[in-house]
Amino acid sequence: MIRLAWPDLGEEELAEVAEVLRSGQLTMGPKVSEFEAGLAEACEVEHAVAVSSGTAALHLAVLALGIGPGDEVIVPAYTFPATANVVALAGARPVLVDVDPKTMNLSPEAVDDAVTQRTRAVLVVHLFGRPAPWEALEAAVPEGVELLEDAAGALGARRAGRACGGLGRLGCLSFHPRKIVVTGEGGAVTTNDGELADRIRRLRHHGIEPRGDFDIRVAGLNYRLSDILCAVGIPQLRRLEQLLQERERLAAAYAERLKGRVDLPTADEGDRHGLQAYVVLLERRDEALAALREAGIQAQIGTYALHHLGAYRSQGPFPGADECYERALALPFHNRLTESDIDRVSEVLTGL
Repeated sequence: MIRLAWPDLGEEELAEVAEVLRSGQLTMGPKVSEFEAGLAEACEVEHAVAVSSGTAALHLAVLALGIGPGDEVIVPAYTFPATANVVALAGARPVLVDVDPKTMNLSPEAVDDAVTQRTRAVLVVHLFGRPAPWEALEAAVPEGVELLEDAAGALGARRAGRACGGLGRLGCLSFHPRKIVVTGEGGAVTTNDGELADRIRRLRHHGIEPRGDFDIRVAGLNYRLSDILCAVGIPQLRRLEQLLQERERLAAAYAERLKGRVDLPTADEGDRHGLQAYVVLLERRDEALAALREAGIQAQIGTYALHHLGAYRSQGPFPGADECYERALALPFHNRLTESDIDRVSEVLTGL
């Protein structure tokens, strides 16, 4: 079996976790602060607030901006459902818009067409690590409409030299096992706005004031991330550049074998793709998926076209999202892949 994903974990992570266990400080301790400092440095922002998942990060970011009933938030029609779910959970309306079928990211023209007087924000997803067209999206919305980064798969990616997760007022990260830095479950909100950072710290910890006497002025949630899980992520953050380079090497190996046979993941000139996953576009995707699995190779569809899900079926049509949903295929992508493994995957795809 060739696995789809395999986190890059080893002795360094074991040592960090052992240190936490010996300390007896399992949550809200020094490893959380250390992990947050590393994330802030990686995203080139002043603040990073670690939380229990990427979904929690998105939810808290929406709540911190005061988005709620009567508001609209623009969401790509092709993305993991959490991006839209957090908007609905805040009481606002997720407004789906189409994506570019070549990049799989938001279409600035579609965003421009979808803005109304109720629009409060756009959830900009850097899908699979490819930086979204940030400048065109900024131009597509009026003043007062926030661009909120869903950078769940884009830690280490760069847009025109700037770190993803630090492009807008708030960015959201995920450390799920298919991400480049993993903690098992986990996420973070990044920002240069100290007031927003404190608001998110408050909301992640039951609404308790982050400084001063115990008080709860606004009801909050328990979205904390434990020191044990932060300890798992800290060594990977230290070698983030190494992890990115390894993914770029694997991507080049795939490209050498598959160029001209499938549409390969790319980024705009001057950008750095985060390569959270290696997702190609091809015809007869379902046939390719079945053939890979028959050969003992794990593979998966890219992600979901939200308007095909019951919660969002009232919106559409979205031809770009449909094309991505029908053609996108995630191939095995992790640093335990050998040249022989990549040969096997490529032979199945080129033999169709």
